[in-house]
Amino acid sequence: MAAGKKNAQRLRASLVFLDESGRLLAPLVRRSWAPRGCTPVLVQTLRYREKVSCIAALSLSPQRRRAGLYFSLRPNANLTTVWLRAFLCDLLRHLRNPVVLVWDRLPVHRAHALQEFFLRRRRLHPVLLPPYAPELNPVETLWAYLKQNPLANLAAPDALSLAKIAHRHARRVQSTHPLLHSFFRSTPLF
Repeated sequence: MAAGKKNAQRLRASLVFLDESGRLLAPLVRRSWAPRGCTPVLVQTLRYREKVSCIAALSLSPQRRRAGLYFSLRPNANLTTVWLRAFLCDLLRHLRNPVVLVWDRLPVHRAHALQEFFLRRRRLHPVLLPPYAPELNPVETLWAYLKQNPLANLAAPDALSLAKIAHRHARRVQSTHPLLHSFFRSTPLF
């Protein structure tokens, strides 16, 4: 991983960490405050297979001062190379300088279609994280924050409303720059 960080400095590139996640309709039950004797009740619909799939990228500017969050949510969808390519194209439109993309070893990341995509995009330099090292990816901390704080105890009626609520909370995180920097500082890389 140190090579990816050094390459980003040498290229004066944005350092981008990318990860995927998903959220089922079943709520993550957490302890909450309630008056004694008034236990909160979570009403959950029995749509076990509905979910929201997410892609997120945390970026640092070449000078490492500005942090950014880019994300895409899709209800009842699985991650595909088409969706990932479209997300990366949008990301490259937002970031003007070269990009060092750091991500895990998910099989879709090493797909032949994405390797061809990287060959056509000279500004994009992918770097793989070591195997089984989620603690090195700050996007994992973002997922933990969203699931355990604003989305905890949320029993959404369907995947579309869950996607809307998750989108609203991700937009709030996107505009909170100290929180974005804290995700980077939570890893041993920074």
